[in-house]
Amino acid sequence: MNFRNLFAILLSLVSVLSLPVSAAEKDLPSPQRTLTLLNWSEYLDPELIVKFEQAFNAKLSEIYFESDDLRDDMLLENNGSGFDLVLASGSTLDAYRKRNWLAPLDLEQIPNFKHIDKHWLAAFPAAQGYAAPYFWGTLGIAYRSDLVTTPPTSWMDLLKPDEVMRGRIAMVETSRELMTAALKAQGYSANSTDTAEIKAAEKLLLAQKPYVKSYNYLALSEESALVSGEVIAAMMYSGDALVLQEHHDDIKYVLPEEGGNIWADYLVVMENSRNKDLAFAFINFLNEPENAAQLAEFVYYATPNKAAEKLLPAEFLDDPVIYPSKEALKNSEFHNPLPPRASKKRNLATAKVLK
Repeated sequence: MNFRNLFAILLSLVSVLSLPVSAAEKDLPSPQRTLTLLNWSEYLDPELIVKFEQAFNAKLSEIYFESDDLRDDMLLENNGSGFDLVLASGSTLDAYRKRNWLAPLDLEQIPNFKHIDKHWLAAFPAAQGYAAPYFWGTLGIAYRSDLVTTPPTSWMDLLKPDEVMRGRIAMVETSRELMTAALKAQGYSANSTDTAEIKAAEKLLLAQKPYVKSYNYLALSEESALVSGEVIAAMMYSGDALVLQEHHDDIKYVLPEEGGNIWADYLVVMENSRNKDLAFAFINFLNEPENAAQLAEFVYYATPNKAAEKLLPAEFLDDPVIYPSKEALKNSEFHNPLPPRASKKRNLATAKVLK
Protein backbone atom coordinates (compact mmCIF):
# COMPACT_ATOMS: atom_id res chain seq x y z
CA MET A 1 0.00 0.00 0.00
CA ASN A 2 1.48 3.34 -1.02
CA PHE A 3 1.53 6.45 1.15
CA ARG A 4 -1.27 8.15 -0.82
CA ASN A 5 -3.70 5.23 -0.25
CA LEU A 6 -2.83 5.03 3.45
CA PHE A 7 -3.48 8.74 3.84
CA ALA A 8 -6.89 8.36 2.16
CA ILE A 9 -7.90 5.54 4.56
CA LEU A 10 -6.86 7.55 7.61
CA LEU A 11 -8.77 10.57 6.33
CA SER A 12 -11.90 8.40 5.92
CA LEU A 13 -11.60 7.10 9.49
CA VAL A 14 -11.31 10.60 10.85
CA SER A 15 -14.41 11.59 8.90
CA VAL A 16 -16.40 8.66 10.31
CA LEU A 17 -15.32 9.34 13.88
CA SER A 18 -16.29 12.97 13.57
CA LEU A 19 -19.83 12.23 12.39
CA PRO A 20 -22.61 13.29 14.78
CA VAL A 21 -24.03 10.62 17.11
CA SER A 22 -26.96 8.86 15.47
CA ALA A 23 -30.44 8.77 16.97
CA ALA A 24 -30.01 5.05 17.65
CA GLU A 25 -26.79 5.68 19.56
CA LYS A 26 -28.47 8.40 21.59
CA ASP A 27 -31.17 5.90 22.62
CA LEU A 28 -28.67 3.43 24.09
CA PRO A 29 -29.39 2.85 27.80
CA SER A 30 -27.19 4.76 30.22
CA PRO A 31 -24.94 2.71 32.53
CA GLN A 32 -26.71 1.32 35.60
CA ARG A 33 -26.09 3.37 38.75
CA THR A 34 -25.99 2.05 42.30
CA LEU A 35 -27.90 3.78 45.07
CA THR A 36 -26.56 2.91 48.53
CA LEU A 37 -28.99 2.96 51.46
CA LEU A 38 -28.10 2.53 55.13
CA ASN A 39 -31.17 0.89 56.62
CA TRP A 40 -32.66 -1.48 59.17
CA SER A 41 -33.06 -5.00 57.81
CA GLU A 42 -36.57 -6.10 56.79
CA TYR A 43 -37.60 -2.45 56.43
CA LEU A 44 -38.17 -2.33 52.68
CA ASP A 45 -40.40 -4.52 50.52
CA PRO A 46 -38.24 -6.58 48.08
CA GLU A 47 -40.98 -6.28 45.43
CA LEU A 48 -40.71 -2.51 45.52
CA ILE A 49 -36.93 -2.70 45.25
CA VAL A 50 -37.23 -4.70 42.02
CA LYS A 51 -39.88 -2.32 40.71
CA PHE A 52 -37.67 0.71 41.40
CA GLU A 53 -34.57 -0.89 39.88
CA GLN A 54 -36.43 -1.74 36.68
CA ALA A 55 -38.07 1.68 36.39
CA PHE A 56 -34.84 3.64 36.90
CA ASN A 57 -32.19 1.27 35.51
CA ALA A 58 -30.56 1.32 38.93
CA LYS A 59 -29.30 -1.03 41.60
CA LEU A 60 -30.31 -0.49 45.21
CA SER A 61 -27.62 -1.64 47.62
CA GLU A 62 -28.72 -1.88 51.26
CA ILE A 63 -26.27 -1.88 54.15
CA TYR A 64 -27.88 -2.81 57.45
CA PHE A 65 -27.38 -1.55 61.00
CA GLU A 66 -28.64 -3.29 64.14
CA SER A 67 -29.27 -0.28 66.38
CA ASP A 68 -29.48 3.50 66.21
CA ASP A 69 -26.18 3.75 68.07
CA LEU A 70 -24.41 1.45 65.60
CA ARG A 71 -25.81 3.44 62.67
CA ASP A 72 -24.43 6.65 64.16
CA ASP A 73 -21.05 4.98 64.72
CA MET A 74 -20.96 3.89 61.06
CA LEU A 75 -21.64 7.45 59.94
CA LEU A 76 -19.08 8.94 62.31
CA GLU A 77 -16.37 6.62 60.99
CA ASN A 78 -16.60 8.26 57.55
CA ASN A 79 -17.97 11.66 58.54
CA GLY A 80 -21.29 10.91 56.86
CA SER A 81 -19.77 9.67 53.60
CA GLY A 82 -20.24 6.35 51.82
CA PHE A 83 -24.04 6.38 51.56
CA ASP A 84 -26.53 8.08 49.26
CA LEU A 85 -29.48 7.67 51.62
CA VAL A 86 -29.76 6.95 55.32
CA LEU A 87 -32.72 5.80 57.38
CA ALA A 88 -32.51 8.17 60.35
CA SER A 89 -34.52 8.47 63.54
CA GLY A 90 -36.12 11.83 64.24
CA SER A 91 -34.03 12.46 67.34
CA THR A 92 -30.78 12.26 65.34
CA LEU A 93 -31.68 14.76 62.60
CA ASP A 94 -30.54 17.81 64.53
CA ALA A 95 -27.06 16.33 65.10
CA TYR A 96 -26.77 15.22 61.47
CA ARG A 97 -27.60 18.70 60.23
CA LYS A 98 -25.11 20.32 62.60
CA ARG A 99 -22.43 18.04 61.15
CA ASN A 100 -23.42 19.14 57.63
CA TRP A 101 -24.11 15.55 56.61
CA LEU A 102 -27.49 16.19 55.00
CA ALA A 103 -28.39 17.60 51.61
CA PRO A 104 -31.50 19.78 51.34
CA LEU A 105 -34.41 17.98 49.70
CA ASP A 106 -35.22 19.21 46.20
CA LEU A 107 -39.01 19.03 46.41
CA GLU A 108 -39.35 19.79 42.69
CA GLN A 109 -37.89 16.32 42.17
CA ILE A 110 -40.18 14.82 44.85
CA PRO A 111 -43.72 15.84 43.78
CA ASN A 112 -45.22 13.05 45.89
CA PHE A 113 -44.00 14.86 49.00
CA LYS A 114 -47.37 16.64 48.85
CA HIS A 115 -48.95 13.47 50.29
CA ILE A 116 -46.92 13.64 53.53
CA ASP A 117 -48.73 14.58 56.74
CA LYS A 118 -46.99 17.78 57.89
CA HIS A 119 -47.40 16.67 61.51
CA TRP A 120 -44.35 14.45 61.04
CA LEU A 121 -42.27 17.39 59.88
CA ALA A 122 -43.32 19.48 62.86
CA ALA A 123 -42.59 16.61 65.29
CA PHE A 124 -38.85 17.12 64.73
CA PRO A 125 -38.07 20.66 63.50
CA ALA A 126 -34.72 19.55 62.05
CA ALA A 127 -36.68 17.49 59.51
CA GLN A 128 -37.93 20.62 57.78
CA GLY A 129 -36.39 20.77 54.31
CA TYR A 130 -33.99 17.89 54.94
CA ALA A 131 -35.90 14.70 55.73
CA ALA A 132 -38.76 12.67 54.28
CA PRO A 133 -40.95 10.96 56.91
CA TYR A 134 -40.89 7.19 56.41
CA PHE A 135 -42.88 5.45 59.19
CA TRP A 136 -43.82 5.94 62.82
CA GLY A 137 -44.63 3.64 65.70
CA THR A 138 -44.04 2.93 69.37
CA LEU A 139 -41.58 1.09 71.59
CA GLY A 140 -43.14 -1.41 73.98
CA ILE A 141 -43.10 -5.03 75.08
CA ALA A 142 -43.67 -8.09 72.90
CA TYR A 143 -44.41 -11.25 74.83
CA ARG A 144 -45.64 -14.83 74.59
CA SER A 145 -49.11 -14.87 76.09
CA ASP A 146 -49.00 -18.66 76.40
CA LEU A 147 -45.75 -18.69 78.40
CA VAL A 148 -45.84 -15.70 80.77
CA THR A 149 -47.50 -16.02 84.14
CA THR A 150 -49.28 -12.69 83.80
CA PRO A 151 -49.35 -10.50 80.67
CA PRO A 152 -47.02 -7.51 81.22
CA THR A 153 -48.60 -4.06 81.47
CA SER A 154 -45.67 -2.05 82.85
CA TRP A 155 -41.96 -1.61 82.14
CA MET A 156 -41.44 -2.84 85.69
CA ASP A 157 -42.72 -6.26 84.64
CA LEU A 158 -39.67 -6.46 82.38
CA LEU A 159 -37.22 -4.67 84.66
CA LYS A 160 -38.17 -6.57 87.81
CA PRO A 161 -39.21 -9.90 86.26
CA ASP A 162 -40.95 -12.74 88.04
CA GLU A 163 -39.40 -16.21 88.30
CA VAL A 164 -40.84 -17.38 84.99
CA MET A 165 -39.41 -14.44 83.03
CA ARG A 166 -35.94 -14.48 84.57
CA GLY A 167 -33.32 -15.48 82.02
CA ARG A 168 -35.89 -15.29 79.22
CA ILE A 169 -35.91 -11.53 78.61
CA ALA A 170 -34.50 -9.66 75.60
CA MET A 171 -33.65 -5.98 75.78
CA VAL A 172 -31.96 -3.74 73.19
CA GLU A 173 -28.46 -2.27 73.02
CA THR A 174 -29.55 1.27 72.17
CA SER A 175 -28.86 3.71 74.99
CA ARG A 176 -31.92 5.92 74.37
CA GLU A 177 -34.28 2.95 74.42
CA LEU A 178 -32.84 1.37 77.55
CA MET A 179 -33.01 4.67 79.39
CA THR A 180 -36.58 5.21 78.17
CA ALA A 181 -37.74 1.96 79.78
CA ALA A 182 -35.90 2.54 83.06
CA LEU A 183 -36.89 6.20 83.37
CA LYS A 184 -40.55 5.76 82.41
CA ALA A 185 -40.86 2.80 84.80
CA GLN A 186 -40.04 5.17 87.68
CA GLY A 187 -42.30 7.97 86.56
CA TYR A 188 -39.58 10.10 84.94
CA SER A 189 -39.44 11.62 81.48
CA ALA A 190 -37.76 9.60 78.74
CA ASN A 191 -35.83 12.81 77.98
CA SER A 192 -34.62 13.37 81.55
CA THR A 193 -31.30 15.13 82.01
CA ASP A 194 -31.46 14.99 85.82
CA THR A 195 -28.39 13.30 87.30
CA ALA A 196 -30.28 11.62 90.16
CA GLU A 197 -32.93 10.24 87.77
CA ILE A 198 -30.26 8.94 85.38
CA LYS A 199 -28.53 7.23 88.32
CA ALA A 200 -31.82 5.65 89.39
CA ALA A 201 -32.34 4.33 85.87
CA GLU A 202 -28.80 2.94 85.79
CA LYS A 203 -29.35 1.17 89.13
CA LEU A 204 -32.58 -0.43 87.87
CA LEU A 205 -30.97 -1.64 84.63
CA LEU A 206 -27.97 -3.09 86.46
CA ALA A 207 -30.26 -4.95 88.87
CA GLN A 208 -32.13 -6.40 85.89
CA LYS A 209 -28.99 -7.47 84.00
CA PRO A 210 -28.61 -11.00 85.52
CA TYR A 211 -32.07 -11.86 84.22
CA VAL A 212 -31.54 -10.65 80.63
CA LYS A 213 -30.79 -13.30 78.04
CA SER A 214 -29.77 -10.88 75.30
CA TYR A 215 -29.35 -7.21 74.51
CA ASN A 216 -29.42 -7.91 70.77
CA TYR A 217 -32.57 -7.00 68.91
CA LEU A 218 -34.49 -10.17 68.13
CA ALA A 219 -34.60 -11.62 64.63
CA LEU A 220 -37.84 -11.03 62.74
CA SER A 221 -38.17 -14.54 61.34
CA GLU A 222 -39.35 -17.98 62.34
CA GLU A 223 -35.91 -18.48 63.93
CA SER A 224 -36.61 -15.66 66.41
CA ALA A 225 -36.09 -16.52 70.06
CA LEU A 226 -39.57 -15.17 70.79
CA VAL A 227 -41.06 -17.64 68.31
CA SER A 228 -39.12 -20.58 69.75
CA GLY A 229 -39.97 -19.59 73.34
CA GLU A 230 -36.34 -19.17 74.32
CA VAL A 231 -37.36 -15.58 75.09
CA ILE A 232 -40.84 -14.88 76.45
CA ALA A 233 -40.76 -11.07 76.79
CA ALA A 234 -38.77 -8.46 74.90
CA MET A 235 -38.41 -4.75 74.24
CA MET A 236 -39.65 -4.33 70.70
CA TYR A 237 -40.98 -1.87 68.15
CA SER A 238 -44.69 -2.20 67.52
CA GLY A 239 -44.71 -3.35 63.89
CA ASP A 240 -41.95 -5.89 64.48
CA ALA A 241 -44.18 -7.65 67.03
CA LEU A 242 -46.84 -8.00 64.32
CA VAL A 243 -44.26 -9.40 61.90
CA LEU A 244 -43.38 -12.08 64.48
CA GLN A 245 -47.06 -12.72 65.12
CA GLU A 246 -47.17 -14.18 61.61
CA HIS A 247 -44.93 -16.97 62.93
CA HIS A 248 -46.72 -17.53 66.26
CA ASP A 249 -50.28 -16.50 67.17
CA ASP A 250 -49.46 -16.19 70.88
CA ILE A 251 -47.06 -13.28 70.37
CA LYS A 252 -48.70 -10.10 71.66
CA TYR A 253 -47.63 -6.48 72.03
CA VAL A 254 -48.35 -3.96 74.76
CA LEU A 255 -47.50 -0.29 75.13
CA PRO A 256 -46.70 -0.03 78.87
CA GLU A 257 -49.07 2.00 81.00
CA GLU A 258 -46.29 4.47 81.89
CA GLY A 259 -45.86 5.12 78.17
CA GLY A 260 -42.92 4.52 75.89
CA ASN A 261 -41.24 6.14 72.95
CA ILE A 262 -43.23 7.45 69.98
CA TRP A 263 -40.63 7.28 67.24
CA ALA A 264 -40.56 8.46 63.66
CA ASP A 265 -38.09 7.39 60.99
CA TYR A 266 -36.97 9.55 58.07
CA LEU A 267 -35.12 9.13 54.80
CA VAL A 268 -32.31 11.63 54.35
CA VAL A 269 -30.06 12.28 51.36
CA MET A 270 -26.40 12.65 52.23
CA GLU A 271 -24.51 15.79 51.24
CA ASN A 272 -21.59 13.79 49.84
CA SER A 273 -23.80 11.60 47.64
CA ARG A 274 -23.01 11.64 43.92
CA ASN A 275 -26.49 10.31 43.15
CA LYS A 276 -28.72 12.95 44.70
CA ASP A 277 -31.09 13.00 41.72
CA LEU A 278 -31.55 9.22 41.96
CA ALA A 279 -32.02 9.48 45.75
CA PHE A 280 -34.76 12.07 45.25
CA ALA A 281 -36.35 9.80 42.64
CA PHE A 282 -36.30 6.93 45.14
CA ILE A 283 -38.05 9.00 47.82
CA ASN A 284 -40.62 10.11 45.27
CA PHE A 285 -41.13 6.49 44.14
CA LEU A 286 -41.75 5.28 47.69
CA ASN A 287 -44.31 8.05 48.20
CA GLU A 288 -46.44 7.08 45.23
CA PRO A 289 -49.63 6.30 47.19
CA GLU A 290 -49.87 2.71 45.91
CA ASN A 291 -46.23 2.03 46.74
CA ALA A 292 -46.48 3.68 50.16
CA ALA A 293 -49.56 1.60 51.01
CA GLN A 294 -47.86 -1.62 49.90
CA LEU A 295 -44.79 -0.80 51.97
CA ALA A 296 -46.89 -0.04 55.07
CA GLU A 297 -48.55 -3.44 54.87
CA PHE A 298 -45.17 -5.11 54.43
CA VAL A 299 -43.58 -3.56 57.55
CA TYR A 300 -46.75 -3.24 59.69
CA TYR A 301 -46.09 0.39 60.57
CA ALA A 302 -48.17 3.54 60.33
CA THR A 303 -47.49 5.55 57.19
CA PRO A 304 -47.18 9.35 57.20
CA ASN A 305 -48.50 9.32 53.61
CA LYS A 306 -52.13 10.47 53.81
CA ALA A 307 -52.96 9.42 50.25
CA ALA A 308 -51.63 5.92 51.00
CA GLU A 309 -53.83 5.65 54.09
CA LYS A 310 -56.89 5.94 51.86
CA LEU A 311 -55.77 2.76 50.07
CA LEU A 312 -55.15 0.69 53.20
CA PRO A 313 -57.75 -1.81 54.46
CA ALA A 314 -59.86 -0.93 57.50
CA GLU A 315 -58.35 -3.88 59.39
CA PHE A 316 -54.91 -2.28 59.09
CA LEU A 317 -56.05 1.24 60.01
CA ASP A 318 -58.06 -0.05 62.99
CA ASP A 319 -55.24 -2.13 64.46
CA PRO A 320 -54.38 -0.49 67.82
CA VAL A 321 -50.79 -1.73 67.63
CA ILE A 322 -50.23 0.10 64.33
CA TYR A 323 -52.43 3.13 65.04
CA PRO A 324 -52.70 3.50 68.84
CA SER A 325 -55.42 5.74 70.22
CA LYS A 326 -54.67 9.15 71.72
CA GLU A 327 -55.55 7.67 75.09
CA ALA A 328 -52.97 4.89 74.64
CA LEU A 329 -50.32 7.42 73.62
CA LYS A 330 -50.99 10.00 76.33
CA ASN A 331 -48.02 8.98 78.49
CA SER A 332 -45.59 8.35 75.63
CA GLU A 333 -42.96 10.78 74.38
CA PHE A 334 -40.81 11.62 71.39
CA HIS A 335 -37.08 11.41 71.95
CA ASN A 336 -35.87 15.01 71.92
CA PRO A 337 -32.29 16.03 71.13
CA LEU A 338 -30.37 16.14 74.41
CA PRO A 339 -27.56 18.46 75.59
CA PRO A 340 -24.14 16.84 75.02
CA ARG A 341 -23.36 16.61 78.73
CA ALA A 342 -26.65 14.85 79.51
CA SER A 343 -26.18 12.47 76.56
CA LYS A 344 -22.74 11.56 77.86
CA LYS A 345 -24.09 10.80 81.36
CA ARG A 346 -26.83 8.59 79.94
CA ASN A 347 -24.46 6.80 77.55
CA LEU A 348 -21.99 6.12 80.35
CA ALA A 349 -24.81 4.68 82.46
CA THR A 350 -25.97 2.26 79.78
CA ALA A 351 -22.38 1.38 78.85
CA LYS A 352 -22.03 -0.14 82.33
CA VAL A 353 -25.07 -2.28 81.62
CA LEU A 354 -23.95 -3.40 78.17
CA LYS A 355 -20.28 -4.16 78.93
